[in-house]
Amino acid sequence: MAQADRSTPLAAEPLPGFKRLNLCNAVNDALTVALDTNDRAYVFGEDVSFGGVFRCTVGLLERFGKDRVFNTPLSEQGIVGFGIGLAAMGHTAVAEIQFADYIFPAFDQLVNEAAKYRYRSGGTFNCGGLTVRAPYGAVGHGGHYHSQSPEAVFTHVPGLKVVIPSSPAEAKGLLLSSIRAPDPVVFFEPKMMYRTAVEDVPEGDYEVPLGVARVVVEGGDVTLVGWGQQVLVLEQAAAQLRKADDISCEVIDLRTLAPWDFETVCASVSKTGRLVVAHEAPLTGGFGAEVAATVAERCFTVLESPPVRCCGVDTPFPLIMEPVYLPGVARVMDAVRGVVHF
Repeated sequence: MAQADRSTPLAAEPLPGFKRLNLCNAVNDALTVALDTNDRAYVFGEDVSFGGVFRCTVGLLERFGKDRVFNTPLSEQGIVGFGIGLAAMGHTAVAEIQFADYIFPAFDQLVNEAAKYRYRSGGTFNCGGLTVRAPYGAVGHGGHYHSQSPEAVFTHVPGLKVVIPSSPAEAKGLLLSSIRAPDPVVFFEPKMMYRTAVEDVPEGDYEVPLGVARVVVEGGDVTLVGWGQQVLVLEQAAAQLRKADDISCEVIDLRTLAPWDFETVCASVSKTGRLVVAHEAPLTGGFGAEVAATVAERCFTVLESPPVRCCGVDTPFPLIMEPVYLPGVARVMDAVRGVVHF
């Protein structure tokens, strides 16, 4: 898949066979393909007919009609519960939660119904047709209730897949794979990147496989692991470290957190001997701890330093202090220097 410069203007001329899209447009493109190729697919949620608060569903109602693209009441448990029913009856349900911060009222539906439906029915029913989309993470001004990163909560639930894209092309391919996966998927979209991430996205129908990490930048000194918006931060840190310190970083985008591709990460750490994993969510109990623990178990004899996490702070997400809270480029660079000079 071609990887365009994400800073390229949206109006720039795309490559042949590609469209220049931001991440929001790429999500819309994936939903269009999903609805166009499957007449049993439905898209629904709060204000979805209007286009959604981030405009990811603009034009879908007009193209596919009110029976397949429709609004719901402001009830997250109702949205997900309705999706479970559709999926259990053989339909494809793409439910939108307006902000990931408000996915928790649907926690029981996801954890005790969607994730367990196949097991509790002895395989008679399943919710493989359910995908729950939710914008997550920092946005620059979201404060306590519009900035959280709850991905680790759902990685602890057997029966659910958790997917997070880091670019427009990844978003389209991963979303189509999620919609067609045989298991229910929670698909978190980094809302900071809806407008800021722009690249050439392949036209038409394609999928990016779930459970397979992507090596974004090759390197030999330190392995950097992240997902979503944090991947761009790691890329920027890697570029500056190479220039300023002559440190060669390998950047890995997990893409799927459940199941996650520990083979790719461990292969990289076996080469570099060092690991820094970064995410916006608080340090304690974050998914970075799972990555660090697995690397410590599987790569112990080749480690040159302990695995290090560079994460959000163990506080509610602050409004004014957001730049300090987030693991930015400077913090990542300090973490890398720490493992190199351990």
